Amino acid sequence: MNVETAEAQERARALLTPEGQARADVPGVTESGYLDLLGGEAPKSTGTTQDLMLTRAVPAIYERWWRPALARVAKGLTGPGMAEEIRIARLLMGLEIGDTALDVACGPGNFSRAFARAVGPDGLVVGIDASETMLSRGVADLERDDARNLALVRGDATKLPFADGSFDAVCCFAALHLFSNPFAALDDMKRVLGEGGRIAIMTSVRRQLMLAPVKPLVERGSGMRLFEGDEITGALEERGFTEIHQRLAGAVQFVGGRT
Repeated sequence: MNVETAEAQERARALLTPEGQARADVPGVTESGYLDLLGGEAPKSTGTTQDLMLTRAVPAIYERWWRPALARVAKGLTGPGMAEEIRIARLLMGLEIGDTALDVACGPGNFSRAFARAVGPDGLVVGIDASETMLSRGVADLERDDARNLALVRGDATKLPFADGSFDAVCCFAALHLFSNPFAALDDMKRVLGEGGRIAIMTSVRRQLMLAPVKPLVERGSGMRLFEGDEITGALEERGFTEIHQRLAGAVQFVGGRT
C-alpha cells in the first residue's frame, strides 16, 4: 500500500463510528489495500444477482462489460450511457472541491474514482462494498489512476460504519434494489449526511408495461426488487429530503434530493 492510499485510509478512519474504529484497529485490516471492517463476516445475499458480484469472474469484467451491458438492457437503447450516468450522479450529488462523499456499494470504484477527481485533493471520497473480489479489483485500479483522495472500505452498505453527518454527499447507483432492507439503508444514508447533504440514487422502477402480477416472479428469480414509480421519491420525502428530482429511463430511475 502506497503512502497516498494510507493517507486516504487514515482520513476515512476519522469518519468511522467508535465500533468501526475498533474494527479498523484489528491487525491486518489493511493488508488487502482496502480497509476491511468485515473480516470473515459478510451480509447475507439476496439472490442470484448479488451472488455473482462475489465471484472472481464478474469483477474482472464489471467496469468494461458487465455493468454497461446490464444497464443498457435496463435503461433501453435511448437511455444514458456510463459516462452520462457518472455525470448524472455528480450533478445530483452537487459535488464541489473539498467535499466529502460516500459511494455506497461502490463495486470496483469506477464511479468513486470520478468523484475523487471532482472533489479535488482537499476533498475525500470513500467507497464501501461487501465484495472482497470487487474491492481487490478496485485497489488495482486505484493504484493505476493514482487516486490519492479515495479510500476503499469493506463493510455492510446497509449498516454504514460512519458517524452521523460525516458526508456532504452520498451516491448509491445500481445497488439499492439488491439490499434486503432498502429503506433501512436509506435511513442510514440520511444519517451519515450533514445538513444540506445531497443523495444520488439509481435503482429499478416498475414501468406500466410490466404487469403487477409479474413483479413477484421477477423479484424472486433475480433477487432484485422492482420499486414502484413513486416509492423511492416518497421514501426520500418521508425522510425529510427536499428538492427531490426523478428521471426515468426504461426500467431504471435516477433520483436525487437534499437534506
